[in-house]
Amino acid sequence: MKTTMELPDDLVREMKLRAVMEGKKLNQLTAEVIRRGLTMPETPAAGATRHRVRLPIVAAPAGAPKFELTGERIHALEAETEMESHEASRRH
Repeated sequence: MKTTMELPDDLVREMKLRAVMEGKKLNQLTAEVIRRGLTMPETPAAGATRHRVRLPIVAAPAGAPKFELTGERIHALEAETEMESHEASRRH
């Protein structure tokens, strides 16, 4: 199918050069480039709504003390768990 499009001069020059370098006709290269572009996954447009991941809410047992979960607290808990695991493996 024939169609007429207005393209920037620098883009047409680049496409013509690439067509020559690849030994293809300009219309053949143009079709390949457009097909490639159409098969690329779409990226969300600026300002588009994003899909939010909802994390599960885990209820604490009644009467459990409240604390803020910070990076330092997570590291301390990991170290404590690792120490307990190490001590348990030494006992066996």
